[in-house]
Amino acid sequence: MTRPIRPATPALSENASASPPRPSLVIIDDDPLIVETLRYLLGTEFAITTATTRRECIERLRAAPEPPRLALVDLGLPPCPHRPDEGLALIPELLAHAPQIRIVVLSGQNDEDSARRARALGAVEFVAKPADPGLLSRLLHRVLQSPAPQADPARVTGCDALIGESVPMRQLRIQLAQYADSPFPVLIEGESGTGKDIVARGCLHLTSARRDKPYFALNCAAISPTLVEPTLFGYAKGAFTGASAARPGYFEDAADGTLFLDEIGELPLELQPKLLRVLENGEYQRVGETQLRTARARVIAATNRDLRKEVRAGRFRADLYHRLSVFTVDVPALRDMGEDRFLLLDHYRRLFSHESGRAGFEFDPETSRIWAHYPFPGNVRELRNIVLRLLAAHSGERVGAEALRAELDFEDEPQIEAVASSSAADLAELAQTQLRRASRFSLDQTLASWEQAYIDAALALTHGNVSQAARLLGIHRTTLYNRMEALARDGGMR
Repeated sequence: MTRPIRPATPALSENASASPPRPSLVIIDDDPLIVETLRYLLGTEFAITTATTRRECIERLRAAPEPPRLALVDLGLPPCPHRPDEGLALIPELLAHAPQIRIVVLSGQNDEDSARRARALGAVEFVAKPADPGLLSRLLHRVLQSPAPQADPARVTGCDALIGESVPMRQLRIQLAQYADSPFPVLIEGESGTGKDIVARGCLHLTSARRDKPYFALNCAAISPTLVEPTLFGYAKGAFTGASAARPGYFEDAADGTLFLDEIGELPLELQPKLLRVLENGEYQRVGETQLRTARARVIAATNRDLRKEVRAGRFRADLYHRLSVFTVDVPALRDMGEDRFLLLDHYRRLFSHESGRAGFEFDPETSRIWAHYPFPGNVRELRNIVLRLLAAHSGERVGAEALRAELDFEDEPQIEAVASSSAADLAELAQTQLRRASRFSLDQTLASWEQAYIDAALALTHGNVSQAARLLGIHRTTLYNRMEALARDGGMR
């Protein structure tokens, strides 16, 4: 029950509405000739709005009554139009604002690395400039027919939406079962694409005693900062321009249910004391009123930021952080979930085959090996999109290694493999030399020293943040805690 926000601001579409309504499309490109050409060629089929920079795009989307269904993103955006950095950074921001948006990258930077990275971050297609207008139109209509990027919570209820049997997933389920019925806030931490929204609704709300009560969700990054307060707390008639009638906020509408605050790190600093007041004593006021009201909803928050670092930087209140993190759960990255990537592969392959009526596909042994070792920087969202594209291109076929590699972001793989292959012989020679010279050698002590050194390095690089250190080391946070405790018991930790 996520109510759309309808502030008194201009609509997203710059074109007049038509009947039937045209699908909304946002074009982000800094070349005015390309923008005007696309507007002219596609304007009869799509309700188009435009932006020239990443920041302008997000500001316009936040001011819109509804998010667009489609986005055409140029990778080379200011201030670095000759590099793909800004366009690639915009993709996860668009998905944070509108999880169901379909993103097509339209870029003059036609290289395979950029295409793979864009798909890993959540883009569904990559088209090189110059693009044939007819082809582009057909492509946009085709991607509109594909399943929405995050439609799973509506199809799978409860904590069954969390697929996986790895140790991190089992530990997460144990935590969620313990916290589900607690009245206290829960802070969900995890990288983009790990499914924090599924954890909030499916595992904490739908498995609790509040399951039959309202559930409201607000993405703090998806709306203008000036609209956050009236959206959360409501407003009185005449409280601001456009407030023609009094309206309750999410706290009031959620009643005895659950209020999910996604991207809580984006909450404006000036509003944080008001949220803290609600968490401490349940009191709040509508904008433009003096009457005190009482909130009864349970608050769940989520972030992909390190809020401890935000506190140290003065961008997030320490007292609010401690109130929100009464209970904290860390949703593991897909690279930490071992064989779960194959369970997820089977799940989405069956799901999309059923929905599309297409036959599934199979992996040969080499393809399975690549799948087993790929790090999935875009996490479950990336895996889902890969399966969707493979099903579209290889229905009823056996997928070979090259076909899979074309879908993956292997930006750093050649360097990693080269280091691994060259260092193996060097390490063996070093080990032989050390064994010859040592009068008393301890393998356990040597391995513990190396492990200690890497843990110290990771903690130093992340300023003591254990979650981020664990990600640098490629292990789960719980695993890192266990190893630190073991080293401390054995005298290895300084």
